[in-house]
Amino acid sequence: MKVTVIGGGSTYTPEIVKGFIDRVETFPVRELCLMDIDAKRLEVVGGFAQRLVEEYDSPFKVVLSTDQQEAVRGASYVTTQLRVGQMEARRADEYLGKRHGLIGQETTGVGGMAKALRTIPVLLKLADDIRRLSPGALLVNFTNPSGLVTQALSMYAPDVTAVGLCNAPLNAKMDFLKKYEAISGKKFAPEQAQLNTLGLNHLTWHRGFTVDGKDVWSLVFQAALKELKQEEEPLFDPRLVEMLGMLPNYYLSYFYHTDHKLAGQQNWPPSRAEEVMEVEKDLLREYADPNVKEPPADMMKRGGAWYSTAATQLLNAHYNDLGETHVLNICHAGAVAGWPQDWVLEMPCKVNRDKITPLPAEPLPPACFGLMAHVKSYELLAARAGAAGDRQAAYLALLAHPLGPKGDQVQAVLDDILETHRAHLPQFFAAA
Repeated sequence: MKVTVIGGGSTYTPEIVKGFIDRVETFPVRELCLMDIDAKRLEVVGGFAQRLVEEYDSPFKVVLSTDQQEAVRGASYVTTQLRVGQMEARRADEYLGKRHGLIGQETTGVGGMAKALRTIPVLLKLADDIRRLSPGALLVNFTNPSGLVTQALSMYAPDVTAVGLCNAPLNAKMDFLKKYEAISGKKFAPEQAQLNTLGLNHLTWHRGFTVDGKDVWSLVFQAALKELKQEEEPLFDPRLVEMLGMLPNYYLSYFYHTDHKLAGQQNWPPSRAEEVMEVEKDLLREYADPNVKEPPADMMKRGGAWYSTAATQLLNAHYNDLGETHVLNICHAGAVAGWPQDWVLEMPCKVNRDKITPLPAEPLPPACFGLMAHVKSYELLAARAGAAGDRQAAYLALLAHPLGPKGDQVQAVLDDILETHRAHLPQFFAAA
């Protein structure tokens, strides 16, 4: 079995390599192909990955490639963790938002839109390569904005089986499990717990939690609410959470407390991209050391906790036809009654070898649905813009976004996005 990682030069890569090592008895990968267009970075990260595998008696082969088609050829699974324009583009997104008085974060607001426009054509080209060179392979997209990119894949490459993956639901699940263990005084395996959540990627509301089949949501919710009330600067207004009766995903703070987030941008530098760039310098220096044969502790500073677990558990469940429940980004196809069936949602899904099935879910209440539908309208327009280089769709996407510019500033912001990232947005300039 061959697994291909597109964006293999990412500093996340050693974590997912270790995840495959830990599961090799049940997930018998024989070739792990790390593909990246940055040959120098791939050599450093890939070299460390090869040493890591050797340290564990080489249970599989790690192959490095800068040729996407060769990397994809014959793969059973293709995962993506790429960043078009690398970290410099993320920094540009952040400061683009700041200079217009808007949120520049990499998955929300104008920063997220700029990243999506750069990323969608690259993922559609990858889908085309999978269609021709590894038909039937499962594409697992971890690239942000994961839900929007997966929406574009669903719209423009529906014959390629693709799901979006994010570590945030697993982070929430593990946090809730820890809270319940403290309440109950008992320990439980993660697979005994199940999170009930619904929305869009980075725009979900957690509304239920079971452990060993027992509904413990009320206990977990009250414990989380108590913590919020005790914090000097809580992420969310406790009254807001109390009234919702649900726990919002972290990224909803950009929508619920926008002014606070904008004020934080005034303290840059460093922005988050600049912080990560410094962390990555240190990580790459450690990866390049031939004596380093284990993932360094500083990896956790990079962010993405539980990424390896989320990714490798999903592939393992699919390969072994386990019927496990995983929270994924997928076209819900009627699982939520009354919602447009072509919407990609982040929701619990049953994972089998022949099919990944969204589980039936109750719709969100109006207070949540209104915001979600607002953002989904933006996503549908942004997907069209990114796929076709459609400037009108891009304009309307910015206009539709609840964190976007005012009506008389939309064109100025769009022009800035296109000019700032011109080198990575050929679809918008080809016709001209």
